[in-house]
Amino acid sequence: MASKKFKVKDLKLAKQGALKIEWAESRMPVLAALRAKYKKTKPFKGFKIAGCLHVTKETAVLIRTFIDAGAELSWSGCNPLSTQDDVAAALAAEGVSIYAWHGMNTKEFYWCIDRTLDFKPHLTLDDGADLIFTVHNRYKNLTKEIIGGTEETTTGVHRLRKMAEQGALKYPVFAVNDSITKWDFDNVYGTGQSTLDGILRATSVLIAGKKFVVAGYGHCGSGVANRAKGLGADTVATEVKPTAALKATLEGHNVMKMDDAAKIGDIFVTATGVKDVLVGRHFASMKDGAIVCNTGHYDCEINLVDLKKLTKSVKTIRPNCEEYTLKNGRRIYVLAKGRLVNLSAAEGHPSEVMDMSFANQFNAQLALVNAYKAGKRMEIGVHVLPEAMDQTIAGVKLSTMNIKIDKLTKEQIKYNDDFSAGT
Repeated sequence: MASKKFKVKDLKLAKQGALKIEWAESRMPVLAALRAKYKKTKPFKGFKIAGCLHVTKETAVLIRTFIDAGAELSWSGCNPLSTQDDVAAALAAEGVSIYAWHGMNTKEFYWCIDRTLDFKPHLTLDDGADLIFTVHNRYKNLTKEIIGGTEETTTGVHRLRKMAEQGALKYPVFAVNDSITKWDFDNVYGTGQSTLDGILRATSVLIAGKKFVVAGYGHCGSGVANRAKGLGADTVATEVKPTAALKATLEGHNVMKMDDAAKIGDIFVTATGVKDVLVGRHFASMKDGAIVCNTGHYDCEINLVDLKKLTKSVKTIRPNCEEYTLKNGRRIYVLAKGRLVNLSAAEGHPSEVMDMSFANQFNAQLALVNAYKAGKRMEIGVHVLPEAMDQTIAGVKLSTMNIKIDKLTKEQIKYNDDFSAGT
């Protein structure tokens, strides 16, 4: 259904989507606290935000929080397969300007981003930086009016830092991903659980006893490997970074080159953020029945062009699971077309962990607005939120879990600040 204000798969799904959003709201108390705090003062009144982020029930809660705080929004999904159509319909029915549906092609994906820029936003909110890249490449005139942006994920932050280093970035951006309450929780526990969820929904295989290969032992990869190990898998990590490989070893995982892992793996998950992690020679050496998927932001980690060259036939076995029969007779199963398996084949990260990530998004956008109102626009570059904000968010989260922690005494604070104290 199309209109000047939205385009979604089917508005009839709105009731179902509203129930999912209601479920998420009941598990996102930090955003609820921000919503209650700013509903009356409406600090975003008069400001327009263009968002490009997975359209999930958790994102819907963030959108509602911004609206209650006075913002005007226009939204698109940040991945062709991650949009939950019922949630998009619910948001459209509520009057949100949203352009997103599951299964869009590349042309449609960028058309949706273009539509979010039609209303000339003051702020951008990204997951993967496609919106920011679109602004910088095709809407350069908008950079003069945009006061800042925020970026949700590791891949996007990496690319934005490269832009800043080369002088290509035209407005300040907060690296929300680099907040402790984002990458130490969302990336580790959220990616870990949701990736396993996606694999299980797409295959229904037994994880226990499988050789489970994770490419990349960063925050996301370590979360996946440790969740798989907890389910009884024999885990293998592949790495290019010595410190990460050492950490994986000391945390109980086998570490080897992908060339060696490819020969023994039953399930492969890429989580590196770089291209060509699995290529032709790896597919050629995989055992019959190997399962391959990706949990990195972009779908370039698994080289499907190489795989197709080795393949004589492809068929869909079950939703989000395609069987590639190689010319040598072996079968390789690719999940979610090589895109984010946790969002394409499952529902993404649990609400409880996205609560903290999205609280950081809200606070980062608010910091940009407050700086602008004070006549002190932030310096162009990639910024990180203060750690004190992390501690506040974590404190609110703990309180909602009825967990109490100790506080330093005045004497302990004095001792910490006394550099002259010795033995």
